[in-house]
Amino acid sequence: MQNKFQNYLANLPISPGVYIFSNIKNEIIYVGKAKNLRKRVSSYFNKNRYENAKLRTLVSRVNSIDHIIVNSESDALLLENNLIKKHKPKYNILLKDDKTYPWICVKNEEFPRVFSTRKVVQDGSRYFGPYTSGLLVKTLLELFRSMYPLRTCNLKLTQENISKGKFKPCLEFQLGNCLAPCVANQNEIDYQKSIDSVVNILKGNVNAVHGELKKQMFMTSKLFKFEEAQEYKNKIDIIERFQSKTTIVNQGYKDLDVYSIYSKPPFHYVNYLKIVNGSIIQSHNIELKKVLNETQEEMLGFAIAEIKNRTGSSAREIVTQFIPEFKIEGCRYHVPNRGDKLKLLDLSLRNAKAFALERNTNNERNRTHIIVERLLSTIKTDLNLTEFPSHIECFDNSNLQGTNPVAACVVFRNARPSKNEYRHFNIKTVDGPNDFASMYEVVKRRYKRLISENLSLPQLIVIDGGKGQLNYAYTAIKELQIEQKVKIIGIAKKLEEIFTPNDTVPLYLDKNSETLKVIQHIRNEAHRFGIKHHRNRRIKSVTKSKLEEIAGVGHKTIEKLLKKYKTTEALKDASLSELKELVGDARARLIVRYFQG
Repeated sequence: MQNKFQNYLANLPISPGVYIFSNIKNEIIYVGKAKNLRKRVSSYFNKNRYENAKLRTLVSRVNSIDHIIVNSESDALLLENNLIKKHKPKYNILLKDDKTYPWICVKNEEFPRVFSTRKVVQDGSRYFGPYTSGLLVKTLLELFRSMYPLRTCNLKLTQENISKGKFKPCLEFQLGNCLAPCVANQNEIDYQKSIDSVVNILKGNVNAVHGELKKQMFMTSKLFKFEEAQEYKNKIDIIERFQSKTTIVNQGYKDLDVYSIYSKPPFHYVNYLKIVNGSIIQSHNIELKKVLNETQEEMLGFAIAEIKNRTGSSAREIVTQFIPEFKIEGCRYHVPNRGDKLKLLDLSLRNAKAFALERNTNNERNRTHIIVERLLSTIKTDLNLTEFPSHIECFDNSNLQGTNPVAACVVFRNARPSKNEYRHFNIKTVDGPNDFASMYEVVKRRYKRLISENLSLPQLIVIDGGKGQLNYAYTAIKELQIEQKVKIIGIAKKLEEIFTPNDTVPLYLDKNSETLKVIQHIRNEAHRFGIKHHRNRRIKSVTKSKLEEIAGVGHKTIEKLLKKYKTTEALKDASLSELKELVGDARARLIVRYFQG
């Protein structure tokens, strides 16, 4: 590899610059920056061992090298950043930026408009941001609207068009939100003064705007123009309210940038704070992913170049945790050990950690969503469903020697139990142990109610049982005329056969099938839930029959006792005073005497 590029490497300059690696298909696979091009590029090909497999793979795939000489380290840093964003090379730091943040645009046109946008167009307009909070953008625009009558229309307000009388005042003029420059009611010089004030506020120079407004207020009041002076006073109040909401750190900091980096490999999270005139006026976060063996100094340097490029910050002082690998021309780095700047750095780091937590939570949700979507897609295919089974319900009957027959319905949403939607059914119309008729009753009751309450039906219904239970459940579904809207299946316990209506041959799923595991899970959950309810009813039934043996204790008293104590054991342990409070002195003594006897 070294011999292949030996002549090229020998002729490389020792100047700062950017180098570009391409593969055999002439695709750019890596872009790097260097203070000394010859030394840096040669280092890739003079090694016997590499720090990691990815770096070794990168070098093995380099087929050609190009370089660009620049004047300074700062230029190399910015050029590398731009080339990475343009070509997205496979082996470079990944900027994980799937979200387009809003900007405030001051449009490059006659009588400029001020509006929010998520698209930056290089047309000479001025952009301020990006802002991570849409609410902050809305608040700023409302502040400008309340202070300055700026136009919102997109008319081409050239002097020629205005003089020809092409336009008419709109409703905004009638409401007092615009002075109608479209019909020459306001000249461009006066309008530009408002725009200059807006730009000053966006730059954080609120004090300059505040001072100018005060000056205008005193001048108009001296000329006895009290209504005009009051308008200036109102604007000053708005500015002061806005200032009170910004975080004041130190009035001595006129223009300062703060950067911090928090690492949770393979990701790195960088926070940026903009300080102007002692106030934090902007905060921004980005996420980077390490690809090769990049150091934290490299990652932070890349992030600073990216954010300065986005925001257009001209701050001369940059506060950081450590000095990045590359310097930026005209800027000096400061690593604080104490004081307000250290507090600012700690604040920035807290923001970076909060951003990391938010991103990890979102990534986890996305991963879970992908897993669930794949699982539901598998169930849909295996069971030949027409829709994703995001809503599944399962029914199971429980009785012991014909006593206390009950049924359970459990609900799964996105293949997970939705326990607050589970339902019990006491069998009302069936005498004795008749699983088929019981299944017909509960299925019909369940979906008759859902239909009457206009609630959504499940995409899949699972019946715990074989062909018999399934056929009775399907009869109920047909009588409700929803057989075309839902899919119903039965699962037999012994061989885990899947039955469908009108099909004599069962479906056998692989024992490791994800679909079968979900069906077994929901079947087992229905069985557990039904057994629990059946057990509770049996206990209550036994307790009630015992209490009926106590002379002088009626049904209403028994209901009170069962509601509180549930079992005879708990009732035995109750004190006389507790029972007196619940059922009165006479009945309490009867109950205590019965259990003592």
